[in-house]
Amino acid sequence: MATAQQLKSLLKSYGESDNERFVSVALQIAAHEARTGKGKLATELKRLVDEFRDKQHATRAGGSVPIARPHGELATLLAATYPMTRLSEMVLDDAQETQLRQVLVEYRQQAKLREHNLEAKRKLLLVGPPGVGKTMTSWALAGELKLPHFTVQFHSLITKYMGETAAKLFAVFEAMKHTRGVYLFDEFDAIGAMRGGQHDVGEIRRVLNSFLQFLEQDDSDSLVVAATNLEAMLDDALFRRFDEVITYHLPGPYEIAKLLANRLAAYSLDSTALAEMGEQAAGLSHAEIARAADEAAKAAVLANTREIEIAALSGAIAVRLERKRSLKRV
Repeated sequence: MATAQQLKSLLKSYGESDNERFVSVALQIAAHEARTGKGKLATELKRLVDEFRDKQHATRAGGSVPIARPHGELATLLAATYPMTRLSEMVLDDAQETQLRQVLVEYRQQAKLREHNLEAKRKLLLVGPPGVGKTMTSWALAGELKLPHFTVQFHSLITKYMGETAAKLFAVFEAMKHTRGVYLFDEFDAIGAMRGGQHDVGEIRRVLNSFLQFLEQDDSDSLVVAATNLEAMLDDALFRRFDEVITYHLPGPYEIAKLLANRLAAYSLDSTALAEMGEQAAGLSHAEIARAADEAAKAAVLANTREIEIAALSGAIAVRLERKRSLKRV
């Protein structure tokens, strides 16, 4: 029978998603049972361990990478999810889609590239105004590649103590080596701001230097995605460290119409009205347009109909345009 220590170690390794330790302890228990004459039980345990190993190998070979939930200090630094988003769900221009598809192609064939001393694009910088799909892009990359998605929690990463933030940043980059995934540094200007600027803070400058060093040295199989609304604030040295810089912008009339059609696909909506809404909503972000579409959909649901009222959709768009104009006047 397994010892109390072995049982505790087995449960702890399971809770921490430490598969190697879990297998090691399970084999120790099987060996102990064999020594005490319980050969049938030992054989059954060994068979179960072999099945577990086969499943792990199959997952690494092409299935989804299971989430290893961050624990200890990492639990406060990383938020883990498993997105099901796909690039086909996004409204992208030709340049953006070409860049992102190339990232997927290279990542899936990185072993082939390495055979020729070449590296897949893994370090991406996404720049553009709020609400245009930068965060959703990181979800879509994770969904396409069947990888877990980790968002770096800046409120836990950045501290007032000298050196502590860099140490936490180091822990994040170490996690990239041990758990393959998409790691998102959202609102990246929090640490990527230009050195020597008007509001330069010594500790943040040291953190940026550390980030540049860690990013350059990173040789993991994870994707690193940094997103910012404030491209002009970023230090010039950052752009050289990323494999690809992808620029986002507010959608034009055609993209707005396509976004509305995608968002309201489950409802009846006149195609001519879509073109009109595309013109009316010019100046709104993807996120604002999606919310306006949701308002019109909710109105239809509450009215027990699958028909989208153009007046409801137009009104929801008008509210957001006026709100945007009001903010500019302030």
